Amino acid sequence: MITVKSAREIEYMRESCRIVKETLEYVGRNIRAGMTTKQVDELVYKYIVGSGAVPSSLGYEGYPASSCVSVNETVVHGIPSDRVIKEGDIVSVDITAEKNGYNGDAARTFMIGDVGEEKRRLVKVTEECFFKAVENLRAGTPLYDIGYAVQTYAESYGYGVVRALTGHGIGREMHEDPSVPNYGRKGTGIRLKAGMTICIEPMINMGTYKVDFSREDGWTVTTADKKPSAHYENTVLITEDGVEILTL
Repeated sequence: MITVKSAREIEYMRESCRIVKETLEYVGRNIRAGMTTKQVDELVYKYIVGSGAVPSSLGYEGYPASSCVSVNETVVHGIPSDRVIKEGDIVSVDITAEKNGYNGDAARTFMIGDVGEEKRRLVKVTEECFFKAVENLRAGTPLYDIGYAVQTYAESYGYGVVRALTGHGIGREMHEDPSVPNYGRKGTGIRLKAGMTICIEPMINMGTYKVDFSREDGWTVTTADKKPSAHYENTVLITEDGVEILTL
């Protein structure tokens, strides 16, 4: 069921989204080569809890960490571990925080040290895909216009747009209706309403759009061709005349 948030609920979400934004900024200031992905997760846990919130991912359907830390060919849901982050890696960190019963969710892909030009362009274009998606977004826009904008922009660079995973609604639950694909046909889908809160999250691969799901841990998603992937996400409030990006 798709929910339209009240003014009070939106205020609660602004607070949780502010914490998510600040947590990612904190990670960005501290992540570096030589750290393990588990140490990145410890930064996330420390900041979220220190801000009076709860990391929504921790324990979610058995997930064992406070964040998803995904390196290079890992698209999403990388479980923090003893894997060491290296110079030249790209690392996406995806976090959700809950405060006052409401969630905020965002992801950033960080470039570690001297990253090659191909990876740099992938990270840049992935972020640009998000801003293309919200450029003309407002109440009344068909849902799949979002995916159309992401897909056409990413594919113009020859990149693969992940189809097996999508963005989503958000509020009291981390994942709510509707699903928000990163591909689609312009002019189709439900019409967005003012007060809806959704997560738009381009997941863009340097090669094929196809992905593999880990049979070992049940979470990790990697590119089928093992080429790098980037991820950029924000929680967005739909308004009558545009959007408010709550995690910026």
